[in-house]
Amino acid sequence: MNDAHFNLDGSPSALAGAELQDHLLAVTNDLARLQGLLTDACDTLMEGFLGVSTQLQSMQVVKPANSAAIERAVAHLGKTAKALQFQDMSTQLIAHASQRLRHCCDRLAQDVFADDEDGDAVIEPAPLRPNPVTQSEVDTGFVELF
Repeated sequence: MNDAHFNLDGSPSALAGAELQDHLLAVTNDLARLQGLLTDACDTLMEGFLGVSTQLQSMQVVKPANSAAIERAVAHLGKTAKALQFQDMSTQLIAHASQRLRHCCDRLAQDVFADDEDGDAVIEPAPLRPNPVTQSEVDTGFVELF
């Protein structure tokens, strides 16, 4: 950073604070876009998942002799449920990270622009828990399709 980013006492200037706040808000916006992409992908996955489930169910009614093949197909579909677990955990992590970043932006604004004529800044509360998701991996579980 250049000298414009520091006050005479060596503390960060309002310019430095504003730039840091802009960067933090940009990351928050990127996380919101990522959340939208994940939601869209998982909605598409769910549509396909339910479509295949419906097809398998109708096949089982029409030709019960294929039940072994249908059961294998259902087992494969159960494995794809991992993607839906991934989306759920990712959504929680993105929301948690966004809330933390927003809290940091608000605190930074309060500290850097404390004597702003607009009054006191509203500060987004920090998340109460350090991590909303304790799992570090997804596992295939039982999924009821029919």
